[in-house]
Amino acid sequence: SARVQAARTTAQTIADEDAAWCEAIGRHGRGLIEAISARKGPEKVVNVLTHCNAGWLAFVDFGSALAPIYAAHDAGIKVHVYVDETRPRNQGASLTAWELGKHGVPHTLIADNTGGHLMQHGMVDMVITGADRVLRTGDVCNKIGTYLKALAASDNKIPMYVALPSTTLDWEGRDGLKDITIEARGSREVTHIQGLLDSSVVEVLLSPPDTPALNFAFDVTPNRLVTKLITERGVCDASEEALLAVFPERA
Repeated sequence: SARVQAARTTAQTIADEDAAWCEAIGRHGRGLIEAISARKGPEKVVNVLTHCNAGWLAFVDFGSALAPIYAAHDAGIKVHVYVDETRPRNQGASLTAWELGKHGVPHTLIADNTGGHLMQHGMVDMVITGADRVLRTGDVCNKIGTYLKALAASDNKIPMYVALPSTTLDWEGRDGLKDITIEARGSREVTHIQGLLDSSVVEVLLSPPDTPALNFAFDVTPNRLVTKLITERGVCDASEEALLAVFPERA
């Protein structure tokens, strides 16, 4: 019917736009990786740390945070990714590690608390994450644990990049801590863990039974801890002035 065809056409348009935007994010972000590679030397590996999953499993294609990594890898730049497991749902361990493996990108899975140690010992050149929501002021809401990575990166003078399509921008909010309500999810995600056992998915209790658990799904990284935002229109500071320069129609 005409309604079905209209729905299909609209869905395809949205999908094509998403893929094009993510490809552009990859192209712009690749330049940041290229700059580090040029500084280190072409035979040296650029080590990137990422958190949660922001690859093509989360988008139509390419992804946001992983798009620059794929673009750099495909361009012949030596890149290696430290993959946060991303407790409690373990999206890094189960999704990002799988994606990178399928694409042939060298990577190493790490416990969430390992990143700061790696940074202190010069083992991380840059951090790239995605975002669930970015305010017009550049405050970033993303998977819980992102704020801690940003703090560690700042303390060790390592650039912290956040990659996002403009559909992630919230032009109404200004203060991430006041204007973003953080979802509290069920405690079972913290007290239990899922994994494969003999090709079957099983769930295992980690804590003593009936242990209370708190499970906030996201946190807010203030714009002062974000080096740059990577959007489909280019790379900019995490500030209202910079975002409005890139998206002047929002002024």
